[in-house]
Amino acid sequence: MADLKEARVPDIGHDGVPVIEVLVKAGDRVEKDQSLVTLESDKATMEVPAPFAGTIKEMKLKVGDEVSEGAVIAIIEADGAAVAASPSPAAGEGGGKSAPEAAKPPAPAPAPAPAAPKSAPAAVQGVHNAPEGDVSPQARPPMGASIVMPGDAPYASPAVRAFARELGVDIRQVKGSGRGGRIQRDDVTSYVKHALASGARPSGAASASIGGLNLLPWPKVDFAKFGEIEEKPLTRIQKISGANLARNWAMIPHVTQHEDADITEMEAFRKQLGAENKDLKISPLVFQIKAVVAALKAFPQFNASLDESGEKLILKKYFHIGIAVDTPDGLVVPVIRDCDQKGLLDLARDLAEISKKARDKKLGPAEMSGGCFSISSLGGIGGTYFTPIVNAPEVAILGVSKSVTKPVWNGKEFAPRLVLPLSLSYDHRVIDGALAARFASFLANQLGDIRRLLL
Repeated sequence: MADLKEARVPDIGHDGVPVIEVLVKAGDRVEKDQSLVTLESDKATMEVPAPFAGTIKEMKLKVGDEVSEGAVIAIIEADGAAVAASPSPAAGEGGGKSAPEAAKPPAPAPAPAPAAPKSAPAAVQGVHNAPEGDVSPQARPPMGASIVMPGDAPYASPAVRAFARELGVDIRQVKGSGRGGRIQRDDVTSYVKHALASGARPSGAASASIGGLNLLPWPKVDFAKFGEIEEKPLTRIQKISGANLARNWAMIPHVTQHEDADITEMEAFRKQLGAENKDLKISPLVFQIKAVVAALKAFPQFNASLDESGEKLILKKYFHIGIAVDTPDGLVVPVIRDCDQKGLLDLARDLAEISKKARDKKLGPAEMSGGCFSISSLGGIGGTYFTPIVNAPEVAILGVSKSVTKPVWNGKEFAPRLVLPLSLSYDHRVIDGALAARFASFLANQLGDIRRLLL
């Protein structure tokens, strides 16, 4: 007679832990220690295994349920061996059985079979009989998904499953490259890159996803019921730049390095140069462009882009700098080309011309493409530090805030110095923190010593 047993949640150290995956369904055959569900606490992801082999008769949990120790996961029709080895918790307590059945002694275990059943893999039987520490290659079980993770459950670790969920990827669509078809983290990453390169959305992602990220739908609110409102459509520039910024923020792992540059001498020289060239506006930005070019030459990894596959770094031998320009219709980033071949006065002329074009809406597509590195300056407005968003496919961007006079220790006393706050955001896939700190420090030194800047 079939013996129905309960598979329960063991001691997981937390209460109210959500179920994030149900790995089996009613009718599935499960082996002992095969994963039934995946739970995710605020600290870890864990799979709960079957305590015995058998056939799933009923699943008691679904995705989204919150469970604690002792919660019933499934009702399993246990194998005879499992019944003998692991009696039902209800035995001796009635448990829904009649008294004669409850009192009936268990049947004696059958004698060991002289040979393994033909249906069992020979390699598995061999390894069970092999002495410990002496498993021959022929006796090792084949490490395949069908053996380690029977049924429809994908052959992957909890960490890889969680990673796939974060990207909105249906892990069942990912082909594993590990031993026996095991799905690795790199397999999930490659799947997403391939989907993005082909213009497709990764399978399993929601319709509101960005680059494979499974996002919640945008909230719908009737603001008019709270008070008076006015609707104002976004400009075309805002729509285009907004979509690009959202993609860049979602797809690029941003880190921002902050640094201060002492520009006391630079500012004095800038004013002198402006007095000598009254027909030309020489802003601090032209000095920043020269300093950035010097830093890009010293650190070529910043003058680069990832290719579409995300597996190759393209190093550029030219130096085209994008400048964020604030216009009435929104932010645009025209590009000044060959900045390494131009002096301060040439850069000042180019900057004035391209800024006027941007505000007059006369920029052509060629004047907004091909940039290597971007500068976003808020120095004329205010602020201290901020986090500029990397302008893909570039790998870094410099944010510049308003300079301020501060007391700086010179070894003998505190002296007033003009300090410029710098904020360097970078793509952490390409640039690590140490390299970013060196770049920012080098940049500050260039701005702090006008002699280096003019070399």
